[in-house]
Amino acid sequence: MRLGRNLLVRGFTLLMVVVVTLLLMNVVLGATGFSDRMLNALINDQVRIYRQGLVQTIQDPTELQRIVNNYKDVLIEAYGLDKPWPMRLPQMIWRVMTFDLGKAKNAQTFKGSTEIYDLIAERLPKSILLITTSVGISALLGLTIGTKIATMPGSKIDRFFSNYSAFSYALPTWWTGILFILIFAQYLRILPPGGMYSAPPPTEAIPRFLDLLFHAILPISTLVLALSGSWIYLTRTMVLNTAQQDFVNVARAKGLPENLVMRRYIIRVAAPPIITNIILGLAGSLSGAILTETVFGWPGMGLLYWNAIVTVDEGLIIALTFVYTLIYVIARMILEVLYVFLDPRVEY
Repeated sequence: MRLGRNLLVRGFTLLMVVVVTLLLMNVVLGATGFSDRMLNALINDQVRIYRQGLVQTIQDPTELQRIVNNYKDVLIEAYGLDKPWPMRLPQMIWRVMTFDLGKAKNAQTFKGSTEIYDLIAERLPKSILLITTSVGISALLGLTIGTKIATMPGSKIDRFFSNYSAFSYALPTWWTGILFILIFAQYLRILPPGGMYSAPPPTEAIPRFLDLLFHAILPISTLVLALSGSWIYLTRTMVLNTAQQDFVNVARAKGLPENLVMRRYIIRVAAPPIITNIILGLAGSLSGAILTETVFGWPGMGLLYWNAIVTVDEGLIIALTFVYTLIYVIARMILEVLYVFLDPRVEY
């Protein structure tokens, strides 16, 4: 009963994170003037294109200006610039919090839908396939290799992976992606430079799936190379620090088998921080990787966020921020529950 009540309080606290995040988005987009400036620039660009299309058909300058002004007034009302930002953005935030995500102003699905819900539903599985797979592989390598080298500190293999971790952590994913494209796609010509499918894509299920895996090799390899080092070093450090504790030495002094000591006295105690990084890493992967997806032209959540920023799509930016924050809150609640079972020292 006490556990459930405290978890409920923690859940409410985390929910307030969503509210504060959206309020901060309101301030950043509105009070700084970014929203109005970028929307005005976007409207002026659309009006210019519209005017160029009418010049050939309308010869009267007065009539042309009147039609263009009417079009501009329609755009101003459509984008909400006829209202001050304190009135415009909070209404949008309330709709997002009630899951009324609305429509995107520029982005659309491959089927032509502009509903933000459809956009997220279409892009999220693609980010899961690419980013979550990469994070999962990196975490698995970290748990396997990091745990192993933690039992032999100072050895050649320990020094090798310590140097590899520093090298991996220092690699920017966008630079690594461009380098891989130059090597494997441009010079060797053995892998595609980007995209999800060939053009035209295969129609049958198995060839289409194999074509998808073929296109995913480069971006997944890029992310695994850039992420695996930090996972290995983190796991190695956590396990090594735990293995030097007094209760581990006492367990070994009692003559317990090394496998039992490793499983029950070391890994279980080191599990909470490792699980924290895995859960939050997987949750963060659902938001995509903006630079990596942009480099490889992978139509996931990261590329969708980038396009929303470039086109100043306020509704889509706020909706995506809300979804990312909600994913983080759910991940945190999962961790709150797991801590109780992983570490008996945790009490609510």
